[in-house]
Order: sequence, then C-alpha cells, then structure tokens
Amino acid sequence: MNIPILSANILALLAFFIHTFMGDRELKIIEPESENDEKYLKREKWTMVRSGWHWISVDLLFATIGLGIINFTDFFESEKLLLQILAIYFLGYGIVWLIVITISKSFPKNYLKLGQWILLFLISGLLYWGLN
Repeated sequence: MNIPILSANILALLAFFIHTFMGDRELKIIEPESENDEKYLKREKWTMVRSGWHWISVDLLFATIGLGIINFTDFFESEKLLLQILAIYFLGYGIVWLIVITISKSFPKNYLKLGQWILLFLISGLLYWGLN
C-alpha cells in the first residue's frame, strides 16, 4: 500500500464531503430573496454558481473513486499515468485558485481564509510523492 497516495485519497474524500454538504449550506447564506429580484436575475446567477459548485463536488467524488480503485484494486493497467494526470489536475486547480484570489479584490488574510489552494497543492504533492 502506498501511504502518500492513500493519504491523498482520504483528503479528496474529506474534501468531497465538506465541499458537498457544508459548502452547499454556506452557499445558502448568499441565496437571493425572490421578492427583490423581479426578473429572477440574481436567482439565475445564484443557481449557476450553485451548479458550478457541485460540478466541483462531482470532480472530487470521481477523483476519490479513481484513487480508491488505484489504492485497493488492480483494475487499471496504467496507474502511474492516471496518478500523473491527477497530480497535474489538482496542481492546476490550486494554481487557478491562487490566480483568482490574486485578481480579486483583497480583504484581510484572503490567501489564508480562502486557503483551499493549500489542500489542492497538498493532494497534488502527495500524488507526485507517491509516484516516486
């Protein structure tokens, strides 16, 4: 058993559950009231944000399932290639996260308060470490 890859798998699973359930609860804080939105434009945009949010939840779920299959079976013939792709995938997410924080309006400790990039880089690093 490869401990770094198993650790990445556990982190991805935790991220999936937190993102899916706690994240959706947090999104409801900014849910618009329909009475003040006659053309439902805010409701439409909020629903798009919520859909995009759960698109990421599905990404995390599929990454978790893929890593679980790699960790606990011999299903895939080229596990190394899939792990390389996932390492780059999580690295890319982390980079995009940092770019968005950088180009957005700043607030106190924004890089730490929105520190999901740390988790994404950690998962990527664990996958890369597990490959070697």
